[in-house]
Amino acid sequence: MDITNENLEALQTAVVTAFNEGLETRQTHWQKIATEVPSNSSSNTYPWLGAVPMLREWLGDRQVDALTKHSYEIKNKTFEKTLGIPLTALEDDQYGTYMPLFKMLGDNANKHPDILCFNLLKNGFETSCYDNQNFFDTDHPVGPADNVRSVSNMQDGSGNPWFLLDTTRPLKPLIYQKRRSYDITVKDKSTESDYVFSKGQALYGVDGRSNAGYGFWQLAYASKAELNGDNLDAAIAAMMGQENDEGVPLDVSPNILICGPTNRAAANKTVKALNKANGESNTNHDAVEVLVVPWLK
Repeated sequence: MDITNENLEALQTAVVTAFNEGLETRQTHWQKIATEVPSNSSSNTYPWLGAVPMLREWLGDRQVDALTKHSYEIKNKTFEKTLGIPLTALEDDQYGTYMPLFKMLGDNANKHPDILCFNLLKNGFETSCYDNQNFFDTDHPVGPADNVRSVSNMQDGSGNPWFLLDTTRPLKPLIYQKRRSYDITVKDKSTESDYVFSKGQALYGVDGRSNAGYGFWQLAYASKAELNGDNLDAAIAAMMGQENDEGVPLDVSPNILICGPTNRAAANKTVKALNKANGESNTNHDAVEVLVVPWLK
């Protein structure tokens, strides 16, 4: 195949088609644990995090919440990957062998929000959220200024972590902030291009802008203790007992258990089995959904 502008444009069409097919290949999971928030600048600030609006009886004048208690910022980041196809592949009519690679690139772009969000869970023991405490911490300050108390949303332990989340609310435990979707562009589709002339390659680059951050810590619970019925019961009880700053129950209802491959068997034993090892009924049978993801050890 001759290296002409028309054939370079045909190569571009094939690459873009393969990439777009890859974007639709696999199901993603981040939507289960994160609320998507659009962004039109370099970052978003969330001053209302920590404020859980609860209704009150209207007596006298309205009481206005300023919604500026905290100033939690999520800065957008740019992510990219660039690949080059040798023009000899076009000349030898072998460029089709590169299309699975670009389809895989589309698949990886599709899964990138998963990586951002689930890594947030994994790093939540040492990364702060809106109250300046680690997202998973034993000392979250709760209550009015004259009666602040410390509240925990984690279990200590030395094992691989597992997580219990309430994802039933309009704002989920995590925030996925999207500035610009992942897309693929071509640098060199002309035989007059300096790069085509000097390197003998056509370049294709994928990039997008986004980031992820923490929402309400009360909707998430982490444990490094053994994943079993007793510890799951304790985690559920702790989450259901969470209150807002005024001491009003938040009605937290955990519905999903997330773990890595090393905890898969324990998660299924704890939640999926109808009976315990001694034949006793498993009271946690299907109490929550189990989601196993590779980004958690």
